[in-house]
Amino acid sequence: MGRSCPARRRAPAVRAAAAMEGAGQYMLPGQGAQARGYEYLKEDAEQGLALGPPVQPSYGLLPPPRDHLVWSIFNTLYMNFCCLGFFALAFSVKARDRKVLGDYSGAGSYGSTAKCLNITALILSLLFFILIIILVATGVIVLANLSQPGV
Repeated sequence: MGRSCPARRRAPAVRAAAAMEGAGQYMLPGQGAQARGYEYLKEDAEQGLALGPPVQPSYGLLPPPRDHLVWSIFNTLYMNFCCLGFFALAFSVKARDRKVLGDYSGAGSYGSTAKCLNITALILSLLFFILIIILVATGVIVLANLSQPGV
């Protein structure tokens, strides 16, 4: 007598699940709304509230964020001004890891940081090389002529 039927214990949960099924979905008039006892108003149809299921955004069409890994490797090997190329490489690897995990917002953030560091490293390195060329051309920096002894 103290035991209850398992069907009775699960009945409220089953009823709640059945009530929640279809919750939050838009339905066309005549698709079961009257069967549930709902009545559509004329204003709802005019405003487009009951026109059908919502359109899900497709993120598959957007390209994945760029990680700028090749550019970072180039800056690390050839133009590593103040280690900016190395830091850009670290952020590029983080961006690639985030992209592989599917975290596109994190990958975009790390990728944009790597891009900024790559641009900064490139500009500073180019300015440094241009400055060296100008200083050599004007004679401020004299390259030693090793063919003349005693100079």
